Amino acid sequence: MAAKPVAKRLVVLVSGSGTNLQALLDAIAKTGAEAYGAEIVAVGADREGIEGLARAERAGLPTFVCRVKDHESRDEWDAALTEAVSAYEPDLVVSAGFMKIVGKEFLARFGGRFVNTHPALLPSFPGAHGVRDALAYGAKVTGCTVHFVDDGVDTGPIIAQGVVEVRDEDDESALHERIKEVERRLLVEVVGRIARNGYRIEGRKVVIL
Repeated sequence: MAAKPVAKRLVVLVSGSGTNLQALLDAIAKTGAEAYGAEIVAVGADREGIEGLARAERAGLPTFVCRVKDHESRDEWDAALTEAVSAYEPDLVVSAGFMKIVGKEFLARFGGRFVNTHPALLPSFPGAHGVRDALAYGAKVTGCTVHFVDDGVDTGPIIAQGVVEVRDEDDESALHERIKEVERRLLVEVVGRIARNGYRIEGRKVVIL
């Protein structure tokens, strides 16, 4: 008899409204954790009182908050975040709009297992203003990238990308909303695929098995 598939354990990190988190929750609820390939075991944040945490609490998930200002240095915060995430023994960590750059200790523990989304087609337009920068440059297409996090800014190996056309009438808000729609679908698809199938990282290339 074939072994029953075991859902991978996900810790999701948020900083705001948690729409990417909700997309993951909805996908898992729709198919079941085993069919999707993963279950969310905890949600963490870098600040209190955000909708992302409220979404987690409504879903009955444990939550934790690790604020930079509660620690004497970024390194101490990074160590505290690493321990908070480690307590849930995740197979994968997903940054779902988590707006903090993690440090060496976090990457030493979770490097190659920490998934992030970025609202541009990397390596173009990295950093905090990917949508604004693409518009300012006059790009005709942009989109979103799901990638593994390394010690650079949006420089980790790319897992998947989705393309969004830039319209003449677009401002930053309108373009970002369309990118977010693609980003949510792509994140759900990618996390499920790598959880179900496994993957390996060969240099800059991510191979989903």
